[in-house]
Amino acid sequence: MNKAFLNALDIDHMHHAMALARRGLGRVHPNPAVGCILVRDDLSGQVVGRGWTQPGGRPHAETEAIRRAGALSKGATAYVTLEPCNHQGQTGPCSDALIRAGVRRVVVAIEDPDPRTAGAGIDRLKNAGIEVTTGVLADQARRVNAGFISRITRQRPMISWKTATSMDGRIATMSGDSKWITGDAARRFGHFLRARYDAIMIGSKTASADDPSLTCRLPGMEDRSPIRIVVSGRGGLNRESQMVRSAPQIPTLLYTLTPPSESAIELENYGVTVIPVAADPQGNVSVSHLATDLADRGVTRLLVEGGGSLAASFLRHDLIDRIYWFRAPILIGREGRPALGKTGFERLSQSPAFTRRSNCVMGADTLEILDRT
Repeated sequence: MNKAFLNALDIDHMHHAMALARRGLGRVHPNPAVGCILVRDDLSGQVVGRGWTQPGGRPHAETEAIRRAGALSKGATAYVTLEPCNHQGQTGPCSDALIRAGVRRVVVAIEDPDPRTAGAGIDRLKNAGIEVTTGVLADQARRVNAGFISRITRQRPMISWKTATSMDGRIATMSGDSKWITGDAARRFGHFLRARYDAIMIGSKTASADDPSLTCRLPGMEDRSPIRIVVSGRGGLNRESQMVRSAPQIPTLLYTLTPPSESAIELENYGVTVIPVAADPQGNVSVSHLATDLADRGVTRLLVEGGGSLAASFLRHDLIDRIYWFRAPILIGREGRPALGKTGFERLSQSPAFTRRSNCVMGADTLEILDRT
C-alpha cells in the first residue's frame, strides 16, 4: 500500500474512534472522553475491538477495546483519540495495557496535556518497540476534549453559553412571557446539549422566575442530567422549587457571596451544596473564582443557560468559549428582555470576538454555533 492510502485509512479509523469518544461527553469528568478502536491489517482491516471511556471515567477506552478484542488484540493497530495514560491511578496505565496486549502500532490524535503523561505514554510505547504515529485529526480531537484540556491548562472548565431569542435578541416580552420562543426541535437539541455537559448553570432570577428542573428529558437519556448550578448574590432557592426537591437525586450547587446568608445555609439540609465565593469588583459572585472552584471539583464542561446578567459577567471576564444561539423568526421589540445584560464595554476592542463554526435550521428556528476566536 502507498503512503497516501495508509494516511487515508488512518484518518477513516480515527474518525471512527472520535465518534466513540463523543459518547463519553458529559459522563466521564474529570477524565477525558476518549475513543479507541483496534484494527487488524492482516484480517483485511477488520475492526476487532471498540472502546470508549465509560461513565465515571473508567474503564478507559483502551482497556475496554482490548477487553472486547481479546486475543485478536495481538498484532493490531490501535487508534486512540488521546495519548494513552502513563500513570497509576485507580487503574493501571493504558500504555502498559497496550504493550501487554501485543499491539504492533498505535495511532494517536493528540498528546495528553496532563503532566502525569504529557508525552511519557508515547515514549513508553516506543521504548517497547511499538510504532507510534501522532497528529491524526488533531484539531478534531482538541475540540472533543476542549473541556479536559481547559481544566488542565487553564484551571477552569470549557464554558459555553446557550441562549434562545427572537431575531432582535430578546429572551422574553416586557412581562416576562418566554414560553416558548423556539420550537420543539430547538428545545430537543437543548436537552441533548445538557446530556453532553458536566454541569449546567443559571442565575437565581431565572431560577425564581421559571422554576426549571434543568434535567435532560430526552427519551432514553433521562439518566444523563448534568450537575445543576445556581448563582445567587445573597439569596438562595425556594425550598419548594423543582431543583431543591430533587437535590438528593441530582447534584445541585448554589454559589453565593461569602459569608452565605442563613437562608442559603439552610438549603444544605435539603441536599443542596452551598459554596461561598468572593465578590467581583461589581459586587457580584466572582465568576472567575467560581470557574476555578468548578475545575477543582472535576468539572470540565459547563453550560451557562439562563440569566442575561450572568452571561454578561462571564463575557466581561472573557470566560465564554462557545455560544449556542437559537433564533426564532419573531420580533419582540426594545421593551423585551435582552439575552445579554450590561457588559461595560466602551470600545469594540474590549468585546471578545467569536468565529461562526456552523449555522443550521431547526424547524422554524436557526442555530448558530460560534467559538471564541
